[in-house]
Amino acid sequence: MTKSKIALVTGGSRGLGKEMVLSLAKKGLDIILTYNSKKEEAEKVIGLVEALGQKAAAIQLNVGETKTFDAFFKEVSAVLSATFQTQTFDYLVNNAGIGIHVSYMETTEEQFDTLLNIQFKGTFFLTQRALPLMADGGGIVNISTGLARFSFPGFAAYAAMKGAIETLTKYQAKELGSRQIRANVVAPGAIETDFGGGAVRDNADMNKSIASATALGRVGLPDDIGSVVAFLCTEDAKWVNAQRIEVSGGMML
Repeated sequence: MTKSKIALVTGGSRGLGKEMVLSLAKKGLDIILTYNSKKEEAEKVIGLVEALGQKAAAIQLNVGETKTFDAFFKEVSAVLSATFQTQTFDYLVNNAGIGIHVSYMETTEEQFDTLLNIQFKGTFFLTQRALPLMADGGGIVNISTGLARFSFPGFAAYAAMKGAIETLTKYQAKELGSRQIRANVVAPGAIETDFGGGAVRDNADMNKSIASATALGRVGLPDDIGSVVAFLCTEDAKWVNAQRIEVSGGMML
């Protein structure tokens, strides 16, 4: 029996991250997921993964706190050994993030720094620190946003960080190619989750407006995204590299 590949998914206890974790498990991957504060939710997700026949573990992480990364990866190393009987994992999914909806004119330096630390700096250095524990031939999936291609007022800082992620991904693909590590971007459109206060899900006018601007005529759901992330973490995607895959149902065409 071949050993399952392992995916490390940040922010995997809820929302899009939870759907990514479950989609990966359905593809036969074992999971390490991180959570920021909701340990009970993370443990429920572990139960769901185990019900699908895969192994899972959860580790606390705030991706905005780079000074904690060394300790985090020591814990990852210990979990790999104890839970999975291995020294490396195969795929890193940089999903954890927050949204701050504020106009460009009113964005404060504090809000900017919060987004920078979580959405860009955290991803940049977490991936760098992960590389010694990543197996050759694996992959990185960075999560961006449709807002890096089209613009809605109120997301200037958030979308700018994601634009930086998209450029970084190309450099990761280029510089890690010698290890056969692929790097790709998944860019969701507007999704019904509690992200950003649940505006897309709970604001009927916003929901209707987005649906009308989408070719498939509805707002996205979390399971629309997870399956695409999972695909990129399989051999089916072995020749997909340095790509931005927008998963938006055809928004703002």
